[in-house]
Amino acid sequence: MTRVWYNKAFSSVATAIRLIREADASGTYEIYCTNSNTHSPAVRTAHHFSVEPSGLSEAAYVDWCLEFCRQQQIDIFIPGKAAGAIAGQHPRFLAAGTRVLSVASSDVLALLRDKAAFYQAVELPLTPPADFRVVRTIEQYDVAYAQLRALYPQLCIKPATSVFGIGFSVIDEQRSTTQLLLDGVEYHVNATALRDGLAAMAEFRPLLLMEYLPGHEYSVDCVADFGRLVCSVPRKKSLVQGHGQTIELHPDIVESVRQLAHSYQLNGVFNVQFREGLRGLGLLEINPRMSGGIGMACLAGPNLPYCGLVGFDKGYAGLELPAVREGLHVSEMAVAVEVQ
Repeated sequence: MTRVWYNKAFSSVATAIRLIREADASGTYEIYCTNSNTHSPAVRTAHHFSVEPSGLSEAAYVDWCLEFCRQQQIDIFIPGKAAGAIAGQHPRFLAAGTRVLSVASSDVLALLRDKAAFYQAVELPLTPPADFRVVRTIEQYDVAYAQLRALYPQLCIKPATSVFGIGFSVIDEQRSTTQLLLDGVEYHVNATALRDGLAAMAEFRPLLLMEYLPGHEYSVDCVADFGRLVCSVPRKKSLVQGHGQTIELHPDIVESVRQLAHSYQLNGVFNVQFREGLRGLGLLEINPRMSGGIGMACLAGPNLPYCGLVGFDKGYAGLELPAVREGLHVSEMAVAVEVQ
């Protein structure tokens, strides 16, 4: 059997492990998973679960990962935590007999974490990022706000470095903070309150002030082979919460993810997000990991985590993928489970 290890990662890793085990009829892969949280959903899905240490420096954590690979004789390591640092240590792991499936090089992973640098660097003619300015002081904010507000009816703001959309807010010029609270409006901030808060700080960590894209969001789960796009499954999210998502093979999106995979030499399973604006589709970000909705994407046909693993392990030449079921309407539901 081939021993595959997923270290601490987002909760989607449990779905990925389940999908791999469902597809692995011959029992080729023995899945190991570690997490500092003993109640992680992956406890129930992996063949073997171990507790990770907490509080280690990044360098010490990489050393721990290397030792874990040696002790457990891991053949393939698919990192989540410390993915950037581990991507720069492939030779050390290979010397221990472990191949590491990194989505990108350590330099590219660092670039993708910094959306300001990424937006400035990316070239994507069909779906460029929304118009934006990087601001670190109130003076920069005021200039950028005046420039962008003259061009677009609504703006938004978010940290240059963040995950899960933490810190993102649409800037509301009409409703007060209290009105937004009473109306139950999420991800909005009053324009005056925001400016006053920023003005109270001499300098703040980089923020992106941007054109707001009000249309449909697309989340695209992909598999690539060192820069060659193997498969992509775009999910179009409904504008009404709770109304599910639709598999839509938008040609501009499919071509854009192909270009991104090639430009950044992406590998394995990753996710790209787009949103519709006044000028058409705009790139939001590349997530160098599986998305939380990976299970919905796989309902459309291709088992993406299994495809990414087998392709990395044995090559993609003999791997047959089912056609993507365009037009499929998908959703998720919560399932209650007992935890140990």
